Amino acid sequence: MLSVFAILGVIASQIVNRVLDNQRTLAERGDRLAQVQRAMLILQRDIIQLNPRGVRDELGDVREPLMIGADGMIEFTRAGWRNPLQQPRSELQRVGYVIQEETLYRAYWPVLDRAPDTEPILQELLPDVTQIEFFAVDVSGNEHSFWPLLGDYADDPNTALAGIVLRLDSEPFGAIERLWEVPSL
Repeated sequence: MLSVFAILGVIASQIVNRVLDNQRTLAERGDRLAQVQRAMLILQRDIIQLNPRGVRDELGDVREPLMIGADGMIEFTRAGWRNPLQQPRSELQRVGYVIQEETLYRAYWPVLDRAPDTEPILQELLPDVTQIEFFAVDVSGNEHSFWPLLGDYADDPNTALAGIVLRLDSEPFGAIERLWEVPSL
């Protein structure tokens, strides 16, 4: 009789341990999902406020309103930069998204047209990102890993910007893809 109770006690303790492990795993995944959702909302907020104003970089060269480069990163001008303290600055903001050491950062510059000493301010958005890519989608549905388009494509109405695609790999969810429609530039 005592051995039956001992066996039941061992089984019960294993069940309790598994329940606690599952609860811990669910809490960690829930926290991670909240991080991913927050990052996607910030990205969406920026992208849907895309603005057609180009900027000048640190060397005085003109940069397009939206730029997607070979490294898959993105930089653009957005509207809607709140100014509750009424500081003397634009309500437009230049933002970019970069990955450093498997962490996605949102970079923004305090001014649109930069001086040689203007540095971006980095905000950590999402850790544990193994890969990220941005693509421009034209009105024909074609994806472009570079933007703006050059040569004959730049003037073709079928290659006007219609959306931006984000593809990222992040633990534990794997591949995540988002598509945002953008205002025409």
